[in-house]
This record gives sequence, structure tokens and C-alpha cells, in this order.
Amino acid sequence: MPVQQLTLLLFERMGLLLLITFILTRLPQFRYLLDRRMDWKTGVTFSLFFGLVSIGGTYSGVTVGPGGIDSSILAVSLDPGEAMADSALIGIVMAGLLGGVAVGTGAGILSGVHALWMGGMTGMAEVWSTPIIGLLAGLVARFFAEERVIAPVKALFISVFAPILQMGVILIVHESSPAAIEMVNIIGVPMVIANSIGVGVFVTMILAALREEERAAASETQRALHIAEMALPYLKQGLTFQTAEATAYILRRELRASAVAVTDTEEILAHVGIGTKRHVPGERIRTELSRKAIESGDIQIARVKEQIQPHHPSLGAAIIVPFRSGGQVAGLIKLYYQSVRQIRPVEEAFAKGLSKLISIQLDIAMAEQLRDLMKDAELKALQAQINPHFLFNTLNAIVTLIRVNPDAARRVTVQLGSYMRMNLTMTQSPLVPLYKELEHLHTYLGIVKIRFEEQLAITCVCDPGLESVSIPPSTLQPLVENSINHGLKGKTDRGEIRVELRRSGDVVIVTVDDNGSGFSAPLLDKLGDSPADGSESTGLGIYNVNRRLINLFGPAARLRLTNPPEGGARIAFTIPYQADERRETIDEGHDS
Repeated sequence: MPVQQLTLLLFERMGLLLLITFILTRLPQFRYLLDRRMDWKTGVTFSLFFGLVSIGGTYSGVTVGPGGIDSSILAVSLDPGEAMADSALIGIVMAGLLGGVAVGTGAGILSGVHALWMGGMTGMAEVWSTPIIGLLAGLVARFFAEERVIAPVKALFISVFAPILQMGVILIVHESSPAAIEMVNIIGVPMVIANSIGVGVFVTMILAALREEERAAASETQRALHIAEMALPYLKQGLTFQTAEATAYILRRELRASAVAVTDTEEILAHVGIGTKRHVPGERIRTELSRKAIESGDIQIARVKEQIQPHHPSLGAAIIVPFRSGGQVAGLIKLYYQSVRQIRPVEEAFAKGLSKLISIQLDIAMAEQLRDLMKDAELKALQAQINPHFLFNTLNAIVTLIRVNPDAARRVTVQLGSYMRMNLTMTQSPLVPLYKELEHLHTYLGIVKIRFEEQLAITCVCDPGLESVSIPPSTLQPLVENSINHGLKGKTDRGEIRVELRRSGDVVIVTVDDNGSGFSAPLLDKLGDSPADGSESTGLGIYNVNRRLINLFGPAARLRLTNPPEGGARIAFTIPYQADERRETIDEGHDS
């Protein structure tokens, strides 16, 4: 009967210790222990803490003596024939399992010294047993080092041996005297049950706290991502009064703050919520905390009204959140609350996450803009390149024609001016309608016709309905020019070039054929991918066209160079077909 009564009393009083444990699991410092981030200062701190938990378990115990069970609380000292049935071993076992050998041993020494000071039959035994229990618990924890927190069932099983070891030390110290044996019979089973279950409950509470924290962190992260995604489209447009106001409305609605303000590094651009009427658009930033947030890039918390701008009797606190763009603080998001008590750790953590998310998203947006600008600059550079050989040859032809045929020289000069004007105009856009590209090609062919007269025949065939299909400017002309200058070079009979544009489903297939000598095997492998070296033909025009097609339409649009079985050379590529209601008339065929 005393054993059952003692067990129930221990369970009742263990509730106080578990309440302390519950508070412990909510302390941020406790995370250092769970993450195994230990140094000597942290080790000493947790040794003292768990030692005090163990001492608390001792004071919440039950005094057992020759006169029976004394249920009074907070016994200061024990008589030589008395012992304390307690849950002190919970703190020591947990110190070893969570903190390792050093923390477990340290907590055991502190608890043992306290037990010796209290006296009683078990005082001397506990001086030896508690450090050994803490040491062994720390050694056992090494087998479970990969687990952040040991499983409750494992912890319960391990902790069963701690009271048994302590009972054994008591018998050894007292040489198994009848009084010691009787005392062990009374307190042994209740302490085994209470301490092992207490350790299991302790571990369960820690795991529950961690899961709760992880769920809260996941929820807040998702919430921050959601808010950042909604605000980013406005912030990407730049900080203006309009974009700042739209962002502030979104943040206030989602965060349920009393007010929200958005600033750049100099002035308040928007303020919505309480105090809006006192805000003047473009008001300069005056508060010291805002300036500090801009200079340091760290979140600041205004805890008194005097640190808030604009002042309003209903606003008593604020979180000032800086966000960055390109590595520099670009502005502030101010979250206002009616009282500093509304700023909980979760609000601070959320503000830090929001700051990082918006900064990362803005950096990504800036990188995308820079990439687009670089791509656009590359396209413009490629489009602006003019073959100097064509220009020089045409000018030489004009010089010759001035002497022999002034009228033809005049027509070539006009055609060249028109060609140059169209070339400059078309390079302002990455894509032009196909009808403009064909006009550009026909202007070029008008010049070629005068230069080569009857030595060259060029045919251009285009399916109807393709007038407004988008194509990179100066795409067809360089391919035709390549056929004239290189494919037909050295040909004694009449040269022929045929340009075809045919629709096939969702794409337009473009081919340029000539009846020349075809591409040499080495050139077939490299033309289009890089300018050819060590040859009179540099392939620069083909290379530029290929680069622009790939950049604008993807790898599927790249140039395909072949030598058809019937002879000559063929260059082909595909572009997407995009139907448009606007149709303009072009010649289906053109012979020159």
C-alpha cells in the first residue's frame, strides 16, 4: 500500500516539473541544445539549468522515513533514517540525452551535491550515482546522434535504468543493511515508474513544440511568399507613388496591420490605414529609426509613439522593414500597430522573412531585366552590322556606271539610299512583319540587278497570308547575299537563286537555294555556329542570322545548311506562324 500511495504522490507532483519543461521548450535558447550548437558557455549554462531542474524535482518529492510517508512539500533537510522519493533523475537523464556527456555529468554533480547537503540515508549515494547517470546518458545519446531529438519510447526505455542504478548504489553505500533494503523496496518502484514516464513525457513535449514551430514556420513562409508574389509586380515597376500605394494596400489587407507605409530612401511614397489623413505624399523621412534601417539594412522596431512618422494617437509601435535591390537598400516597408504588445516574435520573424523574399525577388527581377537588355543590345548589334564588301562593291559599281551609264548610276544611288534608310529603321525592333522584310530584300535585289545585269536570276515565292508573320529584320538579305558572293563565285553560266516561304501547320518554312558549288564539308560543320576562320568567306552574315533566330525563337529555329542531291546549296529555317487579321499585299513572285 505505501508503494501505490507513493507512486500517486510522485505523479501528482511531477506535474509542476513538466510545467517548467513546457515553458523551457518555448525558450529560443533551447534551440541551441537541440541543434547541438554547444560551446563551453552554453554547456555550463545548460548544466546549471538541468541541475536546477533536478533540484526542483527533489523539492517536489515525498519524504519517506521510519514513521512512514510525509507528504509535506519543500523539505529542507532529511534525518539520517529518511530518504526522498523524487523525480530528480528526469533533469539529469534529459541533460545527458540532449546535451551530451559534459552537460549530463555537470547536471549530475550539481544535483548530487545538493542531495548530500540535504542529508538523509541516500545523500552520499546520490553524490556518486547522479554524475554517473548523467555521464552514461550522454554516452548513450551518441548512438542516436543522427536524431535531432531521441524518440519518446527510446528515452523512456533508457531512463528506466537510471533509478535502478541509483538504488544499487544506495545498497552498496549502506552495505545492504536491512534499513537500506527496506527503503529501496519502498521508493524503488515508484521512482522507476515516475522518472521513466516523466522522461518520456518530457521528450514528447519537446517534439510537440518542434512540430508546432515547424508548422508555424511553414505557414508563415507560405504567407510571406504569397504576399511577396502579390506585391512584386508593382515593386518591379519601380518605386512610384502609384506602385507604392498599391503595395501598401496589399500588405495592409494581408497582414491586418493598423497601417502600412512604403518609402524609398528619401521620402514616404504611400501610407494606408490609420493616419492616412496626416500623411502628405512625398513627405521626407525624418525619424532616426528609419534612417538607421536604410543605412544598416537591418529591421528596426519603433516601441514608442515618438519614433513613428506620421504621428497618430492610435499608432503606438511599428516594424520598419528595409528591402534591397541590387545589393543596396531601395526602400522601407513600415508595419504599424496600435501597441507594442501586438509585435510578437512571430511578427518579427515574418518581417525578416518578408524583407529577404522581396529583396531576392527584386534581385531576380533586376537580373532578368539586365539579361533582356543584354540580349536586346546583342540583337541590335547583330542587326546593325552591314557587310562592308557589299557597300564597297556597290559604291565601286556606281563610280563605274557614272562614266558609262549615268542614269543607271543614279538609280543605284537612289536604291542604295533607300536600302540604307530601311536598314537603319528596321534595326530598331527585334521583329518586323514579313512584308517589310521582303520590301528590304527587294530593295537589295534592285541594286544587285543593276550590278550583275543578266548574269543572275533571283526568284522569290511566298504563300499568301504570311504578310504579318514576325521575322527578325535583315534575315533574308544576308542569306541571299551569301549565295551571290560565295555560292555562285566563279560560276561561268547563269546563276540562279530561289527564295521560298511556305506555311506548314504552325510554322513557316523558309528556304534559300542556289545552283552554285555548294558548301564545303568543313564549312557545313561550323557555319552559323561561329564565323569561319582562315577562309575568304568569314560566314559572318550567316552567323549573325543564326544567332538572332535562336535568341528570338529558340534552338528549333536555327539555320540548317545542306547540299541537295541535285546540286547547289540550301539554307533553311523555320519561324512560328502567327496569324493576324491585318493583311497587306505583296508580289507572289519576283524575277530579276
